Amino acid sequence: MTANLRTGSDFARLSRRVSEAGLLDRRPGYYVFRIGLVATLFVSGWVAFFAIGDSWWQLGIAVFQAVMFGQIALLSHDLAHRQVFRTRRPSEIAGRIAGNLGVGMSYGWWMDKHTRHHANPNHEDLDPDVDPDILVWSKEQARASKGLPRFIGRYQAFLFFPLLTLEGLNLHFSGIRAVSKPGLRRRGLEAALLLAHFAFYFSALLSVLSPGKALVFFIVHKALWGVYMGSIFAPNHKGMPILSGDTELDFLRKQVLTSRNVRGGRFVDVALGGLNYQIEHHLFPSMPSPHLRRARPIVQGYCAEIGVPYHETGLIESYRLALRSLHEAGEPIRLSEGSPAGTAAGRR
Repeated sequence: MTANLRTGSDFARLSRRVSEAGLLDRRPGYYVFRIGLVATLFVSGWVAFFAIGDSWWQLGIAVFQAVMFGQIALLSHDLAHRQVFRTRRPSEIAGRIAGNLGVGMSYGWWMDKHTRHHANPNHEDLDPDVDPDILVWSKEQARASKGLPRFIGRYQAFLFFPLLTLEGLNLHFSGIRAVSKPGLRRRGLEAALLLAHFAFYFSALLSVLSPGKALVFFIVHKALWGVYMGSIFAPNHKGMPILSGDTELDFLRKQVLTSRNVRGGRFVDVALGGLNYQIEHHLFPSMPSPHLRRARPIVQGYCAEIGVPYHETGLIESYRLALRSLHEAGEPIRLSEGSPAGTAAGRR
């Protein structure tokens, strides 16, 4: 009991340091600017879409709006964590506008899923982000896999980025599925906002573009949005330790040991929405994203003091580690089926 209290107090001491540095304070000015900028660019993209008309130049707008959809999703993420507003009601209102209406993603569904991820990151039984529904994340999952995960698991590292082209559609489908079943909070409102999003989106495409161009615009837009979203979240936990069963790790160690930071300048900060400081974000989910960079040296120094490994790497290296982990996780499938890759791995 004494040991648990001692390890449990580690986070309290770190939290005091972070709080004393003012890093848990709200940043209303920053979010007014960021929301205004993203909203202006998003609307400008649609204005340009209608101005250009039935032209293949619209593929440039498809690329631009894929980035904007990602940025709006990142704002919805900050709203869900109450980084923008301190209370739930304004956070939910703004989150549903950004998520459901803006990009066609159910705010309520995503918030429930993401909350469970934060509570138990990289836990095989408790983190929905490592459910073996399509990919397998550990050798244990690979051995127990059947159907599609087993089929894909053989070469999932090679298929990972191609599969991300479907992630945007998956987010849409998951939202539609969530509002079609009882249990989702404010289900009627979420359904109405999703319907409004899709009504505008498809009406815009079909009224401005020929059917062929509309289809190509849709494919390019959704595929690149999916790749962007997956590229934001893939570096954070993939390739880090997978937990299972009951864990004796305290809150600080559970969050730090399963997370990875990504080094980079301001461009990386903007592109990843501050989630490149994944360790700090998991420790302090309500910390405004512009403070995460400033919290990093405090957290890194404290982890060194108490002997907790602090993992940080470059962006490309983070993808390499994630893909290597996926390849290693699928090894039991390759070995059991005697594939050439599996045989070679067995010889090594």
